[in-house]
Amino acid sequence: MKPCTLCFLIVLSLAACQSSDNEKEEETPEKKAPLFDLGITIPPGENREFAYTDKQDAYFYGRTHTQENDDWFSGWNVRTRRIFRDYQLALDGQALKREQATVTVYPNQLRRVYPNAEEELSLFDHKRVLSVQVRTAQGNNLSIALIGESIRFESQEGPTAFYTHTEYPDVVVGVAPRLPMDMHALVEGEQVSLSTGIASEGFFIALDSTKAAVQALLAEARQQHDNWAAERQARMENLITENNFFESNDPQLTNAIRWNILTLDQLIMQQTGYGIYAGLPWFNDYWGRDLFITLPGACLVTGQFEVARRILQDFAKYQNTDEASRNYGRVPNRLRPDDIIYNTTDGTPRYVIALFEYVQYTGDTALIRELYPSVQRATEGVIKYWMDDNGYLTHDDADTWMDARIESDRPMEEKLPWSPRGNRANDIQALWRHQLQASIYFAEQQGQQADADKWQAIADKLQQHFEQDFLDAQHPFMADRLKADGTPDFTLRPNQLFALDLVSDDSLRFGITRRAWEGLVYPWGVASLSQENPDFHPYHENPDYYHKDAAYHNGTVWLWNNGIAMQRMLEAGQTDEAYRLFQNMSRMTLDMGVVGGLSENTDALPQPGADWPRLSGTFLQAWSNAEYLRVWYEYFLGIRPDAVEQKIVIAPRLPQQLGALSFQEKVFGGKVEGHFMRGDGENTYRYVFHGLNTTIALHIGIFKPVEFLVKDGDELLLRLNSLEAAWQLLGQTPQPLVADPGLVRLQQDADEIFEDVTFCSPVLKPGLGALSGKDWLKKKRGG
Repeated sequence: MKPCTLCFLIVLSLAACQSSDNEKEEETPEKKAPLFDLGITIPPGENREFAYTDKQDAYFYGRTHTQENDDWFSGWNVRTRRIFRDYQLALDGQALKREQATVTVYPNQLRRVYPNAEEELSLFDHKRVLSVQVRTAQGNNLSIALIGESIRFESQEGPTAFYTHTEYPDVVVGVAPRLPMDMHALVEGEQVSLSTGIASEGFFIALDSTKAAVQALLAEARQQHDNWAAERQARMENLITENNFFESNDPQLTNAIRWNILTLDQLIMQQTGYGIYAGLPWFNDYWGRDLFITLPGACLVTGQFEVARRILQDFAKYQNTDEASRNYGRVPNRLRPDDIIYNTTDGTPRYVIALFEYVQYTGDTALIRELYPSVQRATEGVIKYWMDDNGYLTHDDADTWMDARIESDRPMEEKLPWSPRGNRANDIQALWRHQLQASIYFAEQQGQQADADKWQAIADKLQQHFEQDFLDAQHPFMADRLKADGTPDFTLRPNQLFALDLVSDDSLRFGITRRAWEGLVYPWGVASLSQENPDFHPYHENPDYYHKDAAYHNGTVWLWNNGIAMQRMLEAGQTDEAYRLFQNMSRMTLDMGVVGGLSENTDALPQPGADWPRLSGTFLQAWSNAEYLRVWYEYFLGIRPDAVEQKIVIAPRLPQQLGALSFQEKVFGGKVEGHFMRGDGENTYRYVFHGLNTTIALHIGIFKPVEFLVKDGDELLLRLNSLEAAWQLLGQTPQPLVADPGLVRLQQDADEIFEDVTFCSPVLKPGLGALSGKDWLKKKRGG
């Protein structure tokens, strides 16, 4: 059943919302092609980044208005290798001036409208072909020139020009008119322009290993490009109309959710098996840690379960299986077509946890059977090489996500860390315990009780020691790590937010969350180090004073950490404060940086005179987008599938600013359709369950949780007002929601702790070491 749109929400009733056949027939083309409703027109002064991938192993990155983009990794990149950095179009020998164009970026293509022509740039799924279409051209001849230091014109055969690459001798590039027409190469020194008539409608650019293969691909493109484009469009539209339909009374929210789904999806690739690019432009490969942080937001909340399955299967193939290696059991930190490295601690726990999360969403126990040997290796490798006497997972100083090292001539493992966190970081212990819990479940599923008992004893030991080792009465927050000598390091960093599940006292958890929020969370995101710390670096890139890696984890904001920060606030019932940060991420998605996505970083503080910081790092980072989506679906909408317990938790926490919304999400083998409307004194929720036969666990604020069975087609109605709170399965008697005294006290406690909570106020403290002289922190670290 297609989700009802907001026009139906206005007249929400107990009856199911249905669209008549006549209404379907009268749908406009725009309704059938929602990608074009998402177009964002960019003013010339903004000159924003854009990127498209082919979902295989290539992407094109450019800027909307730059005439010749020379940014690092700009242009067409295939299997981590840049082929050329840009192209130049001309009409009758006169360059089309991008700064004069009206540029609109859509999820599937870029459109530049010049005074005398219209250009559309697009890629196709799993085809190494670029389409540069030019229409409504006013002139006679159209030409294109490929721009790049390593691309070389080699020859022309008929209407196809061939290029070679000085760095990659296995690469052949071909350029030909989109429609069969003559083409001429005009050579002026090292610059080559390919000229044809305007009736050609532009050019195809193809890549393969031989001329014959390129010719065949170009011929196929001429015949199939409309089908390829339609298939790509249909795939994208399915993501935001079937898998994850979403609409609200807030256009910014609606469009940001849709854009983030589509932009993140284009980073799901098949370069070295299935995987997810960590970020563009330079993280165009798979990073184990990033991939498994990203997987829930990219694949699980979006209902792409088969893709998630393939990612887990393919990445497991690269696990280290050498029992004599200290990396035994680890999955790769980085996986490239030509290289594998294992130098991280948290990638492997996150792999095991991601497998558990996949099972929660799907109930696919067959994958447990297949991957259980890799789970055993992942867990036993830690026990053999890295676990201490208290059950903690030890690690090197730069083997957490804060992994930057000072560049030097030393071997990688001997390079000094910019942000030392050895040898027992708080988030690593939380991940290790979660890995153990997941592994225990897998072991019991497979009848391996000896494994389960062994791992349970380790998990219990870790839990017994954690609070006494990482908390004390003098600090209102958690130690970031235990040093090798066992002393705690109470540096205020965001990692403690990942470890709060190891804190048993609710009030203490809330207090730590508030301290972290007000000490680290700016309106734009979570700083990697408190601005009160003497090592704080206010700006990511400040080359007059330091290398950017000095600031990378010493102040710079990481947008992916916004997810856990908002989650902790939502768990404490602080919905509106969490939503303020979420709203800012929505605005950044649409109005700042790469069109339709989120960057890796921002500066911690705005530049003098500015009210918002500069974006930094990769312009598009997978885990930033993924955490935005994960926290929206699992904690704001509150849909949390739990196939392990054979139920779906529904626990919405919607902000006061939202008046109405509709959504649809895939879970297990079916879908949950949801609607919300905020009325005059009453909030109404309606859920429809499609293709499901399961238990619903309803967790609504301070009310006692309620569990009940639903089957395909059942509808659930919730009404909350000042006089009553009730739930009802349609056709049955309404049931009251009863306040739970324990939950009431817990929420009262939380509200007192968070009273008047605010974002961290950005302050540039005088006398910062980072701004006192060149390479201050590097000298302090001994680099």
